Amino acid sequence: MSLTIISSVKAHGGDQRVYSHPSSATRSEMVFSAFIPDHELGLKLPVVWYLSGLTCTHANVTEKGEYRAACAELGLIFIAPDTSPRGEGVPDDPEGAYDFGLGAGFYVDATQKPFAKHYQMRSYLEAELPELIAEHLPVDLDRQAIMGHSMGGHGALTLALRNPGRFRSVSAFAPIVAPMACPWGQKALTGYLGESQGAWMAYDACELIEEGARLPDLLVDQGTADPFLETQLKTHLLVHACKAANQKATIRMQEGYDHSYYFISTFMDEHLRWHHERLVGAS
Repeated sequence: MSLTIISSVKAHGGDQRVYSHPSSATRSEMVFSAFIPDHELGLKLPVVWYLSGLTCTHANVTEKGEYRAACAELGLIFIAPDTSPRGEGVPDDPEGAYDFGLGAGFYVDATQKPFAKHYQMRSYLEAELPELIAEHLPVDLDRQAIMGHSMGGHGALTLALRNPGRFRSVSAFAPIVAPMACPWGQKALTGYLGESQGAWMAYDACELIEEGARLPDLLVDQGTADPFLETQLKTHLLVHACKAANQKATIRMQEGYDHSYYFISTFMDEHLRWHHERLVGAS
């Protein structure tokens, strides 16, 4: 599979790159960013996947996430994919809403017209992109971690829950933990998957945990001043689901923090060090 470098800049001794490639899953050109620390030739490094939230592209965390210093020190490759397919012919929300369509793929494989043709983000992230990364970048796919923010937190949780053994650790900032029970999720799941809620369950972290899926370890930070906490994120549902299932989890309410990258960048270093302990300590 082909991979094109759009840009490459030196940072903290490593390389911050942006790549594009044609995707067979989404039938579109996809873009992602990758920070590759300085390393010995031939050495394969652990990889941390970061899934972004509503309205975002790869660029939001790349520009605002403040992850490079920690990744350079710890020897972690940091991969940030896009949140949806884009380009000519890719359908958007007919009313141009921010919470559905472009920038709001919800990391699902859509089954409903006109979205099914392109919105195959689950297949893209579970199969196509990891294969491409392994072919072109010095990643050790036996040492993977995943994290995300908001809609991307939902994506990280559900992707890991559906693929036991793939990720050694999972973390999230302000994740949508129960999309079946919030307006953002209900709109997206109906639009992409149809009315049958049986098809929705594979994309709801709380439902997956209740049905027996488990994570190796989980760290969640949620700001108490987040305007979406009560209506959309519903962190308490994840607390209850993990407690009922004896799922190992550290879920922290961070006083005064909101939903922005000021919040994410504050705790990014800590999350990466937490992942590193589990990626390297278990090697």
